[in-house]
Amino acid sequence: MFRSSAFILFAMALAVAADAHAETQVRVLATYPAGTSITLGANQNFYLRIGYTADAPVMIWARPYFQGREVNAGSNPSRRYTGSGEALGWFFLMEPGAMVDEVRISAGDGSRNGTHLVATYGVRVSGSARPAEPANEPAWLTTLREEDKRAQREAYDQQLNTPVSAGDMVLFNGFMLMVVALAFGGIAAPIWAIRRWHGGWRIAAAVPAVMIGFVIARIAVGTASDPTSHNLWPFELLQVGALSVVVIGVLLVARKVTGAPA
Repeated sequence: MFRSSAFILFAMALAVAADAHAETQVRVLATYPAGTSITLGANQNFYLRIGYTADAPVMIWARPYFQGREVNAGSNPSRRYTGSGEALGWFFLMEPGAMVDEVRISAGDGSRNGTHLVATYGVRVSGSARPAEPANEPAWLTTLREEDKRAQREAYDQQLNTPVSAGDMVLFNGFMLMVVALAFGGIAAPIWAIRRWHGGWRIAAAVPAVMIGFVIARIAVGTASDPTSHNLWPFELLQVGALSVVVIGVLLVARKVTGAPA
C-alpha cells in the first residue's frame, strides 16, 4: 500500500515537472551568418532567430558550448516573452580560435532552479582574429533588434514613471543611515584608539584612519574634476567604513588577549 502510494506520488511529480518544462517551447528558425559551419570575425556576433511559445512570462538565453563545456563568450541579455513570437539570441567569442559545436537555449526567470534548458542547436562556429567581411544583414535581424531596443526604452520609461513605494523609501533611507553610521564610526573609532593607545597599538590604529581618509579625499577630488567619477560613493564609504570598524574591533580583542594596558 505504501509503495503504491509512493509510486503514484512520484509519477505525479514527474508529470508536473514535464508540464513545467513543456510550458516554454523554442526552435531556431534561422541564423546569421547562415550555415552549419561558420567562422566569425573579430568581435562579430552569431545571431539566432528563435521562435518561441510560452504560457507564462520567461526570459530566453542562447549560450555556446564545445564538447559539453561552456565556451568563454559574451551573449545576449533577455527581456520577458510570453505567448508566441520570435526572440533574438546572440553570442560572440572572447578568444580567436575558440570552437563551438552546439548552442544551448535556456528559458526561465534567471534563477538556478527557475531556468531550464529547452533546446539545443547543432552548429560549428569558430573564432578568427581577422575582421569580419561586410555583408547585408537579413531583414529579420533588423526587425528583432529594433523590437529589443523599443522594449528596452519602454521598460526604462516605465521605471522612470513608476512612483517610489514607501517600502523602497524606507530601505533607501535605512541604507543611507547605515552608510553615514559606518563612515562616522570608521573615522571616530580609529581616532578614539589613537588618543587612548600608545606605541605599536597607536600605529596600528592609525592605519584604518589613513585608509578611510584617503578614500574620502579621493572621492572629493574625483567628483570635483568629474561629477560622474564616483557614482557609487556610498558603497565606497560603506566598504571602507566597515573595514575600519572591523580592524579596530580586532585590535580591541587583541589588546584584551595580550593584556595591553588600557
